[in-house]
Amino acid sequence: MDAQTRERGARAEQPAKSPPLRDRLREHWLLTTMGAIVLVAALAGGLLYWLDVRHYESTDDAFIAARSFSVASKVGGYVTDIPATDNQHVNAGDLLARIDERDYRIAIDQANAQLAVAKANVANVEAQIDSQQEQIKQAQAQLEQAQAQLQFSQEEFKRAEDLVEKGAGTVQRQQQTRSDLQAQQANTERTKTAVTAAQLGIKTLQAQLEGAKAQVEQSQAQLDQARLNLQYTSVVAAQSGRVVKLSGAKGTFATAGQSLMMFVPDEVWIVANYKETQLNDMRPGQPVEIRIDAYPGRKLAGHVDSVQPGSGTAFSLLPAENATGNYVKVVQRVPVKIVVDNWPADLPVGPGMSVVPWTRVR
Repeated sequence: MDAQTRERGARAEQPAKSPPLRDRLREHWLLTTMGAIVLVAALAGGLLYWLDVRHYESTDDAFIAARSFSVASKVGGYVTDIPATDNQHVNAGDLLARIDERDYRIAIDQANAQLAVAKANVANVEAQIDSQQEQIKQAQAQLEQAQAQLQFSQEEFKRAEDLVEKGAGTVQRQQQTRSDLQAQQANTERTKTAVTAAQLGIKTLQAQLEGAKAQVEQSQAQLDQARLNLQYTSVVAAQSGRVVKLSGAKGTFATAGQSLMMFVPDEVWIVANYKETQLNDMRPGQPVEIRIDAYPGRKLAGHVDSVQPGSGTAFSLLPAENATGNYVKVVQRVPVKIVVDNWPADLPVGPGMSVVPWTRVR
């Protein structure tokens, strides 16, 4: 085998070289162009997203909150009617439950009767006072009569003494006038005592009158309370909201203060527990974009209402005591109240539902 043949065999044994990258790109120019466009779009979108997102603070530790409360009756009795049902929306003043009112109507009748008796006592004492005033006038008239008779007796006794001294009168006449004078003095003292007793009697009656008037006021207060208790047999909604966790039922006996249902007012808001490192630029009034986990396709608008002056753990039942034990610094979360500008009527929401707020802080 000559040298030329060996060279051709060696060339045949070597692998074929791949075309350069530039040639491949030229060969697939359409794919290359599309890839470049996608890459540029991704970079531009990522840049715009970063430039926009950096102005927001967000957290997934956020929930809808409301001041829910228990609805109970102030008076006890059998439940006769519960027109509201579970999850029903009611307006302020709507009837939620009714307690048997027969006992409370009887209490009103009793209070009316006691009030009538108390008023009659007042009238009786006032009549006694009028009668006593007449007795005082009579006693004073008797006193004036006695004083006039006493003055006459004194003058008669003086004349009798003068006659005896002149020898023109008898000793018997003098003694008789002295006896009459003493009798009139005793009579005058008796009439004075009668006047004093009558005046003291009217003071006693006036004290009785004050007591009778106080009894009237007490009876009136009992009547007012009985009327209030009758009103309390109708449990009405204090504000608009929804009835939840209904526990009362017609025919059951409810004691005063026993919970019949839970109530969620229409006024709800969002509590977002932001990290304390996210609060540097957060201020009340800043706009917030809100998404509710239950309605992922809806976006709501709101604003920051207030920032709690303290972390959530500081107001818990058992706040952390960082001054004891081994301390490990943990980023705290601070509740931020967010108010939705306008809740859509077709979105039933309630306390505890998860939301994701985006607060624009810059």
